[in-house]
Amino acid sequence: MPRHLLRSLLSPTTLTGGITELALVGAHVLMYPLGTRTERLRPDLRRRPGDQPPAVRALFATDPLAARVPVVLVHGLIDNHSVFAVMRRSLRRRGFTSVCSWNYSPLLADVARGAADLGAHLQRVCEQTGHERVHVVGHSLGGLLARYHLQRQGGDRHIASLVTLGTPHQGSLLAHLLPTPLVRQLRPGSAVLQELAGPAPGIRTPVTAVYSDLDQVVIPTSAGRCDHPDLQARNVLVRGVGHMSLPYHRGVLDEVAATLAGLRQPRTEAPAAAAVA
Repeated sequence: MPRHLLRSLLSPTTLTGGITELALVGAHVLMYPLGTRTERLRPDLRRRPGDQPPAVRALFATDPLAARVPVVLVHGLIDNHSVFAVMRRSLRRRGFTSVCSWNYSPLLADVARGAADLGAHLQRVCEQTGHERVHVVGHSLGGLLARYHLQRQGGDRHIASLVTLGTPHQGSLLAHLLPTPLVRQLRPGSAVLQELAGPAPGIRTPVTAVYSDLDQVVIPTSAGRCDHPDLQARNVLVRGVGHMSLPYHRGVLDEVAATLAGLRQPRTEAPAAAAVA
């Protein structure tokens, strides 16, 4: 093994991130049964930014109404909304009044089908809340379903902003290990990913792709970037955070909240990845 690679694997950041990842995976296995039922949206319209602590008021200082835009969380492959237990509470503490998660079938076999089901759910949330558009945060495959709906199924009309966490925007070499119909669509160069790489003119929804240099699922880790020339995409690199740790990491939670509050603006040119401590 090359010496520089060995040093990187034994660095304090990598070791700490790996240990944290193992601990969170264990905790998530215990929490998994609690997330098997789809969560209902329960807006808390009594909570207003003006009644919140200074940090919350500062988050929405430029747009107080942003706190009321619904936020829909979409989990990854072989998972459910329990992975967002910490993020859901974090967003609510930060003043977001309408936060819910969506479960798709564990038997899902097609990205386009899952994306269409997500679109139907977003439409129901819009009808329930009276908002025309909602924010979507997708972990892993959940981010790819949302992006497919955005680009290929007219999701721009429903999605105000999209944040993806550890999403294989350019596929993952790990997908070659499991030859199921859905996982085959996650291989680099698959028909689905080629479709997403095609022209996507006129989409106004900003996309923020959070990816990690310690992601054990998205391989290579740079495949978690969204570099489509037609999208208002912004890539954020976090260091030493494992795939399953992303929805729990404090820096990621802060980035998601700031993005949904409108404090992060996408660049028009292809950006260099920003590091989050």
